[in-house]
Amino acid sequence: MANKDKEKASDAHVSGQANRPMSRPAHALTHEQVAQELGADILTGLSKEEATRRLEEYGRNDLGEADGVQPFKIIIAQIANAMTLVLILAMAVSFGIRSWIEGGVVAFVILLNVVVGFFQEYSAEKTMDSLRSLSSPTASVVRNGESIVVPSGEIVPGDLVEVKMGDTLPADIRLIEAKNFETDEALLTGESLPVRKTVNNTFDDVTGPGDRLNVSYSSSTVTKGRAKGIVFATGTFTEIGAIAAALHKKDSRVRPVKRKPDGHAGPHRYLEAYTLTLGDAIGRFLGVNVGTPLQRKLSKLAMLLFGIAVICAIVVLGANRFRATQEVIIYAVATGLSMIPASLVVVLTITMAAGTKRMVQRNVIVRNLKSLEALGAVTDICSDKTGTLTQGKMVARGAWVPGLGTYTVELSSSAPFDPTKGDVRFDKRQPKAIDFKNQSDTETEKTVPAAQALEESNTGLQDFLAVASLANLATVYEKDGTWHARGDPTEIAMQVFSSRFNWNRLALAGKDDAEWSEVAEFPFDSDVKRMSVIMKHNSTGHRYAFTKGAVERVLGVCAEYCSEDTQQTVPVTNEFRQEVLRNMEAFAGLGLRVLALASRKISEADMEDLEIDEKCAQDDEDGEGGAHRDIVERDLTFRGLIGLYDPPRPESAPAVRECHEAGISVHMLTGDHPETAKAIAIEVGILPKKMERVSRTVADAMVMTASAFDALTDGQVDQLPVLPLVIARCAPSTKVRMIEALHRRGKFCAMTGDGVNDSPSLRRADVGIAMGQSGSDVAKDAADIVLTDDNFASIVAAIEEGRRIFDNIQKFVLHVLAENIAQAGTLLIGLAFKDRNALSVFPLSPVEIVWIIMITSGLPDMGLGYERAVPDIMRRPPQSLKTGIFTLEFLVDMLVYGLWIAALCLASFVLRVYAFGNGSLGENCNDYYSEGCDTVFRARATTFACLTWFALFLAWELVDTRRSFFRMQPDSKKYFTQWMADVWRNKFLFWAVVLGFVTLFPTIYIPVINTAVFKHTGISWEWGIVFIAAGLFFAGVEGWKWAKRVYFRRQTAKTAGRTGWANMDIEERVFGD
Repeated sequence: MANKDKEKASDAHVSGQANRPMSRPAHALTHEQVAQELGADILTGLSKEEATRRLEEYGRNDLGEADGVQPFKIIIAQIANAMTLVLILAMAVSFGIRSWIEGGVVAFVILLNVVVGFFQEYSAEKTMDSLRSLSSPTASVVRNGESIVVPSGEIVPGDLVEVKMGDTLPADIRLIEAKNFETDEALLTGESLPVRKTVNNTFDDVTGPGDRLNVSYSSSTVTKGRAKGIVFATGTFTEIGAIAAALHKKDSRVRPVKRKPDGHAGPHRYLEAYTLTLGDAIGRFLGVNVGTPLQRKLSKLAMLLFGIAVICAIVVLGANRFRATQEVIIYAVATGLSMIPASLVVVLTITMAAGTKRMVQRNVIVRNLKSLEALGAVTDICSDKTGTLTQGKMVARGAWVPGLGTYTVELSSSAPFDPTKGDVRFDKRQPKAIDFKNQSDTETEKTVPAAQALEESNTGLQDFLAVASLANLATVYEKDGTWHARGDPTEIAMQVFSSRFNWNRLALAGKDDAEWSEVAEFPFDSDVKRMSVIMKHNSTGHRYAFTKGAVERVLGVCAEYCSEDTQQTVPVTNEFRQEVLRNMEAFAGLGLRVLALASRKISEADMEDLEIDEKCAQDDEDGEGGAHRDIVERDLTFRGLIGLYDPPRPESAPAVRECHEAGISVHMLTGDHPETAKAIAIEVGILPKKMERVSRTVADAMVMTASAFDALTDGQVDQLPVLPLVIARCAPSTKVRMIEALHRRGKFCAMTGDGVNDSPSLRRADVGIAMGQSGSDVAKDAADIVLTDDNFASIVAAIEEGRRIFDNIQKFVLHVLAENIAQAGTLLIGLAFKDRNALSVFPLSPVEIVWIIMITSGLPDMGLGYERAVPDIMRRPPQSLKTGIFTLEFLVDMLVYGLWIAALCLASFVLRVYAFGNGSLGENCNDYYSEGCDTVFRARATTFACLTWFALFLAWELVDTRRSFFRMQPDSKKYFTQWMADVWRNKFLFWAVVLGFVTLFPTIYIPVINTAVFKHTGISWEWGIVFIAAGLFFAGVEGWKWAKRVYFRRQTAKTAGRTGWANMDIEERVFGD
């Protein structure tokens, strides 16, 4: 009833109104009136208790378009696939020739397969559904006066929401504050250009959605600036909710008819469209054009095996002169069934679902199942530096003020937000003249209290701190004796540095009677790499521009600087520019991120150009006040440099080393200065520590700036000895060029990104990786996987998990196909066994074959899907996606294991019939049991027991396709008992094998079931043959693995010299060429 009431309310909803209608639509009211009518607080937001109450009252903030898990569709999918259809065909043939038992058993197996497949698929779908909710958009809201991140579905009317560039609006909001704020509303209004928003204007009730400039709509994207607003409509009451049905309708699966310009189409065009539509439907039905690449490949394999099964059946009929007797047809059915890997698709689905679940535990959310297959093939990772390779917790370690000297900060604790911790040291020399790495050279520095430093400076330090504090959106404050910070890590570090000198922004511009008030803001732009604000000095009325950004970009718009600690300025010369750059390189060589600070007083003439008057200053709504950036950011006075240190994550260096051991190249694409990037890259191992040993041409190619890289043509990039391992001052377009360059070299790359502008590179990369904490919603939407901890080590964990999943899929597919070859080989060669009527007697009955495929092998296959990674999984090169799981080694293993099992099965049958039996194959032994068929039935039971044991033992042997079953852990000291621990480690596989052993005995010894259903009878001394055959099986498989190890060791020695690839020194292996 509640849902129906909600539907009725949304149907009667008026555009622009709230969930519960207000006196007028939100765009017709001031934001104060909206807050009052919604019971909202524009300063502290809702309380958590009130938000919970409203969530219960208004419901979740979603459009209700998600289908969720649909059991009926899963059941249909279990029946309507190639594997099940073959079994249905075999059942029909069995019933058609009145072979009721075989038909009934196959029918039971079909039912069992559908039921088990349904529950496993249902569980997998539930898992993927929960993962989708993990990667759903989030929103930043203020509750109880604190900014927190909540899932967008938990937003309620009255919430105070904060949005910035790259965010997706979680609901319809009435703006209360906007700084240079623009949104893309093309999804709603069709407007191709971003729409600039205002705050204080109100509009008529009947104003259309596209003209309501004081409102931002759910699902629109922030393209510029930042804003705060009060949520007034959620879910189906939003503007986008009104058209959700149209937006989320499913695409037609009918191919369109190609028409002439006049709209007419010939009959052949209709036939073509109908044929293609039918072909698409059949492809979807058979699974060859839906799903992931591997799922499609396995569906095609199923069709190939179906064709082989038909051929095998024809061979059986031909060997028996096409006599359509019941015995011949049932033999043909048995041979056809032997080639059908019925459990393959189910096991694949379960393995992938389990893999995604494990990835969540390793801080990786999979948004696209295709990426699971792709991760194992990654050859290159292009990673950002800040927050990914580094901690993202910046600390100001150094500052240089021209005409004054160098300030350095020595931290004495791990409290980066506390400005009272640590010592400030001062040296009159410039950074370029100080050897920071030589402790004796820093003895001339002196520790000075912050207050003393300000007293000793006339104006230089004060002007520097004004820019650091005011050209800054971060907030640093003390609460209950603990220092807290909110904002961008770079700006927090600068704000903490300013606060050391009591130059905190909250004190300078955070109150009504403050010294400064903000007039306009120009947010950081990745193209110009600068951020500026216009501030009004309230006591004088003068306006100033404060700018910070990349050193080269800020220095380029500076016209003067203070050569002494006074207000007197001198023109910027080329010599001074070089001096600044050398000082920057001195800081950057320490791994510091260096920013330049500048400011100027805005003249009256510029004020007229900017069209900023007192009203604009007080009532500024868009954060730009009509200003143009190029007018503000010119003729600035250079104030100095600040060096920020972002320490590498402790796990970054081991993770990079692990990548190198796995044959994966790591590239750092960062906006930092080349020297800063180079220092961090060497520290984490992306660049060799002994760079001097690398040739000049290679070293120059290893570290490049984006401008240098972008200046090269594609041909010149392809001629580089190596692609850059570090690209500094990187722009989003450079990332796209890097991906294209890697693709031209045949590489398979993963790319990280967090901003809106990273979307093209994330989509272009083979695996797009978005940051879960710092990433924008747009970047997450473009990515294949999302890192919940923004950690480079999680990328490596994802690749390891991708390789493990790839390995396990390869293992269980090999297990299934080797068995198929063994069964088909046994039956085809068994055609030579003719009874008195010259009809072939099968060594394995149809029910035995179906039993082994579905019951005996199904669970061990799933167990192989859960197997953990082999010890050397990250010490071998990436696999190729072109060959996929069907490598040459895989194909040879499949034939060797299949033929070896077939040979042992046939040998056991021959021994029981001819060596230890009377050699008689009886009469009608394919149909029923008689005294004359006793030898055949006992031989068949012996063969069935052998094949069952081989199938179970092969699963254990395939845990590692090269190492011995008895020595899977090469470093273990348990030389004789390690295999027991390995067997018990994967408990699912262990109990699956045990169950396979246990269920063998009832099928052999229970009367009627054994002779009438399985077409075999109980055995006694024949177990001796089974044990000997099992020993020979282990000997053959272990011998084959030993031969493979010898072969691959020799191959590795040939390609890598005497030292194997995996044993080479990492730097020699990675950088030796």
